[in-house]
Amino acid sequence: MKILIADKISAAGIEYLKDQPDFQVVEAFGSGVDRLNSLASDAAAIIVRSETKVTAEVIAEAHSLKVIARAGVGVDNVDIDAATQRGIVVMNAPSGNTNATAELTFTHMLCAARPICRADASMKQGHWERKAFSGSELYGKTLGILGLGRVGSIVAERAKAFGMSVLAYDPYLAPERGQALDVESVDIEQLVERVDYISIHMPLTEKTRGLIDSSAIEKMKDGVRLINCARGGIVVEADLISALKSGKIASAGLDVYEEEPVPQDSELLALPNLVLTPHLGASTREAQDSVGLEVARGVADLLKEGIIRNALNMSSVDAGVLKILGPYLELGEKLGLILQQIVSPHVQKMRITFWGKIIEQDTLPLTRSIQRGYLRNISGENVNDVNAPHFMKRLGIKVIVTQSSSECDFTELVRVEAVGPDKKLTSIEGTLVGKKQVPRIVRLNGRDVESGLEGSLLILENEDMPGMVGMVGTVLGRETVNIAGMSLSRNTLGGLALTILQLDSSPGEKALCEIASHEAIKETHLVDF
Repeated sequence: MKILIADKISAAGIEYLKDQPDFQVVEAFGSGVDRLNSLASDAAAIIVRSETKVTAEVIAEAHSLKVIARAGVGVDNVDIDAATQRGIVVMNAPSGNTNATAELTFTHMLCAARPICRADASMKQGHWERKAFSGSELYGKTLGILGLGRVGSIVAERAKAFGMSVLAYDPYLAPERGQALDVESVDIEQLVERVDYISIHMPLTEKTRGLIDSSAIEKMKDGVRLINCARGGIVVEADLISALKSGKIASAGLDVYEEEPVPQDSELLALPNLVLTPHLGASTREAQDSVGLEVARGVADLLKEGIIRNALNMSSVDAGVLKILGPYLELGEKLGLILQQIVSPHVQKMRITFWGKIIEQDTLPLTRSIQRGYLRNISGENVNDVNAPHFMKRLGIKVIVTQSSSECDFTELVRVEAVGPDKKLTSIEGTLVGKKQVPRIVRLNGRDVESGLEGSLLILENEDMPGMVGMVGTVLGRETVNIAGMSLSRNTLGGLALTILQLDSSPGEKALCEIASHEAIKETHLVDF
């Protein structure tokens, strides 16, 4: 089998592949499009880093291709959709550079504490200015970590060795995970107010973009120090520049930026209390060896044994089973997506129960579709059927799956329950309706409802009193938001009512606030698909 290495990976990874019998390793670093298309035509695997783009055109020409492997984390240069349509596994090497990024974080942290770079530059200009470069110690200080994933966890452990106290903000992390690392889990407001150092280890998502802005900086201690070796865009650079100039932030270190390379006219380049590195997180010999070996072993395992590791787009379930389960997979993903948007963020346990004929099939793909839906808005990484369980485990969420043979009200039924740290249970149930097998919600928190799963859902719990439906309809009407369907349920006359409105479009923040502020409204959730 031919393995095409289109970008240079570590010698250790190349040698590992060459040592495997039945592999023909072709090193074609820096190939142009035409040569790449030609070489890929009979390749079983293509290995790239960030330089080579594996486009739909390349994939179409690669008739024997089984796997595309990225020696690194990101896969922006791979057309995953085209690969998936062809049944080609796309995999990466997510853990090889973890230690290198954590160590670079501490390099920046130490440079933020002690003005090493400025002192070095001063000495090389012939000066001896000891008093000009007084610094601070890490010992006894409080470090705030935003994101307690692979890198964040290592930074937390090593900060303890420096005698630092550690606070962590990770909205999707179970409390037990923080306890195991001996860190205090707090919300972001508490973190920015209490810490002396802040280190960012989050993916760039719509929720994290601009997370550290002028408002967050204003709440920080005077003289705080900030490090970002995660992703550009999480810190608003204009606000950081202002804070560094005023001294609100005493010093900072950046390895990632809103625009890369950094423009030559950027004010970042002129700040003396800011240390910059050109996205060096994975740039160590050991990290490159580790990434190269990780991706080489992943390719070899798939081609020789059919074992899929670190895949971003594939499930190992038989294609015939997947065809039968297709409508259920859509139902499962949407149930997980709804649950994540209505439940407490600190979920500790997820319980999935299947009833009816569906238990005669392999329910693993359905289980993973539910997890994938739950994780869609949480992780900035490409979550799919294969890696969803890994992400759930990393968040400290225990997943329990049960197949029930007891009677229920439907031919097939899927229930997903989530338990938070306060032991509060949130549950949602769904099934397929009609010959077209349309996914529907049929129960929410034990209350009988029925709603489609298209557009947006506005879920309200309110006191059962006249005029509530009219009030909500009036507010939505002013926003020109059309109601496609509505389901009402109440526990007792005059008690609490549950309303699900299926909307053609999502209402604006003003309308939502007006509805939520009504004295009869107890809970409001907007679910977007």
